[in-house]
Amino acid sequence: MLRPGRFDRRIPVELPDLAGREAILKVHAQTIKMEENIDFKAIARATSGASGADLANIINEGALRAVKYGRIRVNQDDLEESVEVVLAGYQRKSAVISHKEKEIIAYHEIGHALVAAKQTDSAPVHKITIIPRTSGALGYTMQVEEGERVLMNKEDAFNKIATFAGGRAAEELVFGTFTSGASNDIEQATKIARSMVTRLGMSKNFDMMALETVNNPYLGGDTSLTCSAETAAKIDDEVLTIIKSAHKKAISILKENTDKLHELARYLLNKETITGEEFVEILSR
Repeated sequence: MLRPGRFDRRIPVELPDLAGREAILKVHAQTIKMEENIDFKAIARATSGASGADLANIINEGALRAVKYGRIRVNQDDLEESVEVVLAGYQRKSAVISHKEKEIIAYHEIGHALVAAKQTDSAPVHKITIIPRTSGALGYTMQVEEGERVLMNKEDAFNKIATFAGGRAAEELVFGTFTSGASNDIEQATKIARSMVTRLGMSKNFDMMALETVNNPYLGGDTSLTCSAETAAKIDDEVLTIIKSAHKKAISILKENTDKLHELARYLLNKETITGEEFVEILSR
């Protein structure tokens, strides 16, 4: 509580940056037996937005995985898998999924990766998998920034939306229909597009006008519009225009790379999980 005439100081505790995440990981790793060649910076790059508690959990999960496989020291693979456990849940290899649905999921994930790879300034693809997770994800494409970024321009935001649209676009092109698998993609794309219009001043109709405020940024970050109902309807129209344009771009990219889409999807369907290096190698040959 802040009262007039009282001494007060606000000390915001933000989520750690790249250097902070690396330092936190090393602190928690001090009590765990680790192999000497652990690249903590690589783990820190893959955990953008993670809290200190998340990072501690990653180290603990890595230790549990090492014990599970009968090793006395944690290696790099243990930590990389623990990142996925914390972010997406444990693998559900026992989940029964038909070949047809696995094929759809494979094309969906390659759609994301291909659109991301063919856009400028997009984070490199680190891993693609179609192994279901306990979080409910049937597969996912992990992108990892090579460094810490604190600013996002209009083109970056639009490209992110196009990447989210890549999964649905691949389903449409290959199967002539679409599934419920894009529900989270749709939610994330809409969130970015709405922020572009209402909060980031990346709108052609509203310029730098603030149309939305963030309430309680440390308690969920709920937002509320600060405009009339008429303006809110115009916001919806512009958000839809942005999403449609990004969706169209994703379809265009996939049409231009149809052969690679099929080749990569077949490869992923066979292996279930591929690395960013494998993806780039197939894409570049």
